[in-house]
This record gives sequence, structure tokens and C-alpha cells, in this order.
Amino acid sequence: MARGRLRVLLGAAPGVGKTYAMLEEGRRLRDEGRDVVVAVVETHGRAATAAMAEGLEVVPRVRVTHRGVELTDLDLGAVLARRPDVALVDELAHTNAPGLDHEKRWQDVDRLLDAGIDVISTVNIQHIESLNDVVEKITGAVQRETIPDAVLRGADQIEVVDLAPQALRDRLAGGYVYPAERVDAALSNYFRLGNLTALRELALLWLADEVDAALQLYRTEHGIDSTWEARERVVVTLTGGPEGETLVRRGARIAARSAGGQLLAVHVTTQDGLRDAAPGALAHQRALVEQLGGTYHQVVGDDVPTALVEFAKGVNATQLVIGVSRRGRLASALSGPGIGATVTREAGNIDVHIVNHAAAGGGARLPRSGGALTVRRRVAGFVLALVGGPLLTWLLVTARDEDTLVTDVLAYQLLVVVVALVGGVWPAVYAAVLSGVTLDYFFVEPLHTITVGERFHLVALVLYVVIAVLVSVVVDRAARTTRAARRAAAESEVLATVAGSVLRGQDAVQALVSRAREAFGMAGARLVVSGTELAADGDPGPGAPSTTVRVDERADLELFGPDLAASERRLLNVIAVQLEAALEHSDLAEVASEMGQLAESDRVRSALLSALSHDLRRPLSAATAAVSGLRSTRGALSPADRDELLATADESLDALGTLITDLLDVSRLEAGVLGVSRSEVEPADVVLPALDELGLGPAQVELDLELDVPAVVADPVLLQRVLVNLLANATRHSPPGERVRISTSAFGGSVEIRVVDHGPGIPPERREDVFVPFQRLGDTDNTTGLGLGLALSKGFVEGMGGTLTPEDTPGGGLTMVVALPAAGPTPHPDAPETSAP
Repeated sequence: MARGRLRVLLGAAPGVGKTYAMLEEGRRLRDEGRDVVVAVVETHGRAATAAMAEGLEVVPRVRVTHRGVELTDLDLGAVLARRPDVALVDELAHTNAPGLDHEKRWQDVDRLLDAGIDVISTVNIQHIESLNDVVEKITGAVQRETIPDAVLRGADQIEVVDLAPQALRDRLAGGYVYPAERVDAALSNYFRLGNLTALRELALLWLADEVDAALQLYRTEHGIDSTWEARERVVVTLTGGPEGETLVRRGARIAARSAGGQLLAVHVTTQDGLRDAAPGALAHQRALVEQLGGTYHQVVGDDVPTALVEFAKGVNATQLVIGVSRRGRLASALSGPGIGATVTREAGNIDVHIVNHAAAGGGARLPRSGGALTVRRRVAGFVLALVGGPLLTWLLVTARDEDTLVTDVLAYQLLVVVVALVGGVWPAVYAAVLSGVTLDYFFVEPLHTITVGERFHLVALVLYVVIAVLVSVVVDRAARTTRAARRAAAESEVLATVAGSVLRGQDAVQALVSRAREAFGMAGARLVVSGTELAADGDPGPGAPSTTVRVDERADLELFGPDLAASERRLLNVIAVQLEAALEHSDLAEVASEMGQLAESDRVRSALLSALSHDLRRPLSAATAAVSGLRSTRGALSPADRDELLATADESLDALGTLITDLLDVSRLEAGVLGVSRSEVEPADVVLPALDELGLGPAQVELDLELDVPAVVADPVLLQRVLVNLLANATRHSPPGERVRISTSAFGGSVEIRVVDHGPGIPPERREDVFVPFQRLGDTDNTTGLGLGLALSKGFVEGMGGTLTPEDTPGGGLTMVVALPAAGPTPHPDAPETSAP
């Protein structure tokens, strides 16, 4: 019996429409004549999903009683007995009810496939085992139900059911995903726009990786070695010249022509140094690359064309963009084929774009002499001496005359200079000695012997060899000076790159470590401070040799890769000095932060003194006047006047007591000595006393307290004061007839208490101001207060290990969210443990 085919509909989050799409496909297959049944479907109360299931045959669920609770689940035996062509099985990652044949639903699906039944199923990206920790970091929600990657990869067909994040939020706000009472918490927690965007990207990238793996497997099975341009990767070469911006923009346009195209820019730094490199221009071009969505890379290599091609092949590039040479015709003729010709020859299957630009063909000028004298150049010098010497001798012997000795000497002298320019001192000395012997043998009497008949001829030959050696030494020293200058330029460019990374806002320590690894071509680098890794870059692999340089008495920089030359160690020491300065700057930043906190405390204390002289004066004056009136003996007070004075005194003294309590609390908060007595508290046990304290009832407040929300770890007294402040503010600003709503929910290891009003709200730019002490609206009566309510509430919540956050209320208004740590494991109502459509 042939095994059935598995088709999986993959979604980024609940609510994107996976179940709806599965049922829609089932109806289409039924209309085509296939035998289709609904093995199990979860509608989650969504009317559109339930309507789509109508008309399809549904296999009744099996009922299981567990701990007195009746559960329903997929009846595997009934589906196998029914033997349809296609079974629709929702929520592939679902955990079955206890007592059934298998623990997981995907195991039931595997049985159906073995029976030759095709299956269409659904799953969310958060339930894939390998992505479980990634999703938890993104959303803060722990997913307890997962499916092994191998099960999903074994599917015959995987489709992404996609929905834009804002469209999903609109569906959620419209009540199409969850009931109305869960919408606010869902929008503010799991269904944040950033969360949904990240999950969507994760789902698309996971499927793209699977497609890439399938393509690579196909190529391997069919022995295909050539590059298939399924995804464009465009590498742009930067020299630091004026043409860089043109090349970057051209490469970006090439990458943009293909969906998912990638832009990479690379600059090659030679071991000897840079050629025509402008650090400022490179920094500007790097910023442009990053602005266009690309990445910048810097590699080290003696042979620039080879380094470029190796880098391009290493990143699996499909396009390589280089500029037309800025050398003139004469320079190109004298120095041979340029980088463009060499890259084109060695690139293989990579397309090479040689782009014209304004700086191309910079005039008829001689090329600059090479930097360091590499082994290749020294070998070339010896070859030139061996080939050029005999060839020159043949030419001079053919045209020999009695009066041409001076011309012969100058010709050999020119040969020695050319050899010195190409190969340096040792090939030049070799050419000088060889040419001296040749002159004596072929051109000095007696000919064809190494005997010198005239003494002045011997002196002339010796002077010739000395002059040739001196010329070669001068040429070699000039080459070494050029090499040193280029090395200094390379070091400056590396340091400028580091400085640019820091100026663009990157972490200084991390930027220095990353640039050090790139500059020296290392496999990895890390900074160890007091035995702890502070920053790292690259993957050195096990057993990689390392070079360690001391940064200061507590920090070491370790580079993993080949040993460094003495000149490279000098630059490494410079980077170490900068790392020391960066660490010191980091320490100073921490001290400055502490000083900023002290300055803020001083500001609060100043405001506190101002409040004592201003805000306390009103209730104190009112109480004093009322008491003085009561003690007045000038005339008898009427009962109404006496009651009014007593009420004024009572109100003023109550306000005075409240103000003093708030001032003492804010002083304790600023001093960091707030006493917090934490214990496990049920949210409802604090909400109800807060309502009683304010005298609020069902006419003013709507309660939406979930029964299964766990206890929180908090101080019940402080938490009640927080809720009293928030409820007082909410009721004060709510429109007449609108009730304030209090709801509770569990999310990501914490419990949230939300106080929701439909008042004017707070503009986003002023939300942080409301938590600053002595910030308030109005200044007319004893009930206005010092503007400490929200400041104290935030301090109390943070002292209990929680957060207080203002958010917009859907439809207008302000929602204050108190998030506190849960006392135990929390369910996650907004991210179902099984996939939802």
C-alpha cells in the first residue's frame, strides 16, 4: 500500500487563517470527487471557520474523562475504519488527551499516512522544536507543545499561509480571532506589531531554508556543480576611490531585481598596505552600503584579484561588480592585465560586471612601483636578468663596433636598473655581476676571455659593478619606504574604520574586536575581562591557535588564526590601547550614569522643598483658618457654619496627612530604602479592597478577572495603593456614563492587571512625563495633590519587581498595565499551545 501524502499549512501566528484555508482546500477536493472527511478541526468559536466546515463530513470525536473532566479528541480508530482519500487534521502539534493510542497528534497523522490516507494539517511557527527558544525570546511566551523538525521536513508539501502583521492586528481588534474581553491583552502582549513582524520573517525564512535545502539535495543527486541563481548575491568591490559610490548603487540595483537579493561590499587590504585608499571615502561608502540594506566586509590578501574571487565564492555570490581601472593606457601597457581582466578569468560561474565611471582611465601616467617585494617579484627579477642579459648581449654583439663600449656599458646599466625595479636588490646584484663578466668577456680586449689587458678597463668594470649595486640598493630602499608608507596607510584605514563604526553608534568594544578580526584575517577574536568573555566575533573552531595581547591588568584580547608578523603586532598593540580607552570610557559612562541619578535625586529633593513651601501651605492654611474660626468668641456660630468649618478642617487635615505620606514615600523611593514585604497575592484579593477604599461599585467599574490567573509575588499593601491611584485617575478622567474596566491576564511568566479608561488619553510624547514627581494638571483644590500618584505607583511596582506601562485603549483612552512576576508556572492564553488558524 502506498504511503499517504502529508500537506502542512504553516502560519506565523494564531489567526492568520490556516484552518480556514485547510477547510477551503477540503471543499475544493470534495468538489473534484475526492473522498474528504474532517478528522478534527478547532474553530475556536470563529463563525467564518465554522461556516467553512459546514457541508464536509465530520468524524465524531472520541470522548475521554480525565480527573473528572470530559475531553474530546481525534478518534484515530474511527478515521482508519472510515478510510477516506483525504483527512483534514487541525493543529499538528497538539498533545492528545491521556489514555489515547499516541501522546501527540502528529503520531496519529503518521498512522494515517501509513494507512495510505492523504492528510492536510496546520501548524504555527512557534511549535517547531528548533525555533522554540527563538520564539520565546521574541514573544516572552513559553511553548510547551512542539513538533520535531524532522516530522515537518518530512512533509510532501509545506505552504505558508501569510497575513500582514497589521492586517492580523486589525482582525484581532475586530473580534475575529479572540473574544472582546481578551483583545486588549492580546494586542499588547503576544500580538504586538514587532512580535508579529518577527514571527512572519521567521516563518518565511524557515520555509526559504527548506527550499534551499531541497534545491541543494536535488543538485547533489543529479551531480549539478554549476551555480544556479536562485537568489542573487551581489558583491561590490571597493578600493576607496571616487568610483565606489557608483559601484555600490549599481550593485544595489542589480540585487533589487531579484526577490531576496543580497548586497555585499568588500574591500581588500593587502599585507603591504593600501593602494590609493581614502579612509574617509571608504567610511562614506560603507555608510551608503548599510543604508541600502547591504553589509560591508574587509579582507586581507596579497593578491587582490584572488582575494576578491575567493571572497565571492565563499559567500556563494552570483554577481561581482568592479570598476574600470583608473590607470591610463601607458600604465596598463607597462604593468600588464589589470584586476578586472584577472577577476574575469578566475571568477568561473560568477557574472562579472565591469562598470565604467568618471575616474576611469586617469591619464597617461606611469604606474606606481609595487609595494613590498614579494617572492613572485624577486623570482621575476631573476628571470628578467637571466633572459634579458643574453638577449641584450646578442643585440650588442651583432651591432658591435670599436667605439660602442660606452653604449654597451650604459645598456647593461639600464638592464640592472630595470631588474632592480622589478626584483629588488638581490636580482639586481646578480644582474650587475653577470653583466660585468659579460662586458669583460665580449667587449673588452682581449675578447672571449675574462682577462683584462688594460688596467683602466679593470677599474671601469669594478666601478660599473659598484654603481649597479648602489643603484639596486637605492631602488630596494625606495621600495621598502613605499611599503612602510602603504602599511601606515593600511593601519590608518583600519583605525578609521573602527572609529567610523563607533561614531555610527556601534558598541565601541564590540566594534574594535570585530574590526581587529577582519583586519588581520583571523577566524575569531574575543575580549576577556577578569576571566569573563565581554565581546567576541567569528567562530575560531576547536583547537585554533591564538595570539594574546594584554589590554590592561584585567583584560586580554585573543585572536584565533595564523601567527602575526612584527609589523602586525604593532597595529594590534594600537588596537589594544584603543580597547583600553574604550573600557575606561565604559567605566566612566557607568559612573556618569550614577551621577545622573544623583542629579535627578537632587532635582526631586529641590521639587520636594518647593512642594513643602507651596502645596502644603493650602491645606495647612485652610485647617488653621477653620480651627481659628471654631475658637472665635466674637459671636456664636450657627450649627451650619460650625459644621462647614469642621468639614473644612477635616478635609484639609486628611489632605495634609495624605500629602505628608506621599512625600515620605517618594523620599524613601529616591533614597532606595522603600520597605517591600513580598508574598504570594491573589490579584482579586487586592482589586476588591481598592474598590472599597474608593467607594466604587458596578456603576463605575467593570470587572474582568480571569479565574485561572495565578497568584503574583507582590506586597499587598503597596499593590493596593497602586491600584487606588490608578483607579482614581481613571475614574477622574473617564467621560460621564463610561465605566472603568479592570482585567487580569497571564503572559510570559508574569500577570498583568490592566486599568482601562476611555478618557482623553495621553499623547505618546508625554507618557514618560506622567511618572515624573510633581507633574500634574490643575492646581485649584485640596484634592489635586502633589502630582506624586503615578510616580509613587511606578516606584512601588518596580520595587516589587514589576513594571507599570501606559498604553492606548482601543477606541480611545488610556490603559495602565501593571505587570508583576507570577508565583508559579503561567498558562499563555494569547498564544495557544496548539496551532490555531
